[in-house]
Amino acid sequence: MRLPADFALGASRSGDAAGFVLAGGVSSRMGQDKALVRLAGRPLIEHSLAILRAAGLSASIAGARSAINHFASAVEDAASGRGPLSGVCAALGVSPASWAVFVTVDQPFLPAPILTFLLNHARITGSVVTLASAAGFPQTFPAIVGREALPILAAELDSGRSGCFSAFHAAAAALRRPLTAVPAEFLAQSGHVRHPVGLPPAFWFLNVNTPADLARAEAILSRRIA
Repeated sequence: MRLPADFALGASRSGDAAGFVLAGGVSSRMGQDKALVRLAGRPLIEHSLAILRAAGLSASIAGARSAINHFASAVEDAASGRGPLSGVCAALGVSPASWAVFVTVDQPFLPAPILTFLLNHARITGSVVTLASAAGFPQTFPAIVGREALPILAAELDSGRSGCFSAFHAAAAALRRPLTAVPAEFLAQSGHVRHPVGLPPAFWFLNVNTPADLARAEAILSRRIA
């Protein structure tokens, strides 16, 4: 597959997209609020907000708690505690944008250009949900979600089916529009997405959920930046 060189240009087209960091989890595996855990001297929440802004997007927090809502504008999640799908629904419910771009607070290695590429892919293909895949496995986040998916996602949440990936598939099926997963390896090999410190796609989706994950992330950065 060959794409034009400017395919991924233009993240925020006339305000048709808004960015959100999902940060409503309880961080039980980290033992403290992981949004405030520092990586390379900055809280994880700052890393995630910076990724959205570097992609030319507005950056808000979905599921924010008082401890982090001073980092950016916050969307209240009335269903907090029911997983990231509740944050997705809360953000879609207040955003007037056609597309919502979701990242999680625990993926600090995402390259901003992947968000730009996936968003433009969604615009062109009309996919109701657009994801990336790595090593053949679709990644639940980052996710580009069309606003029209909200009623189906909310119905899934209200029915007790709180898994984001299955809810995304339900929305695609109900709306008869595709769910697309773009291979991260293709984006790297084609030059459409370059990581700012040269990390290969295998590291882009690393989740920092535990102290061991944090130590690994610090080790990866120290080897790449030193």
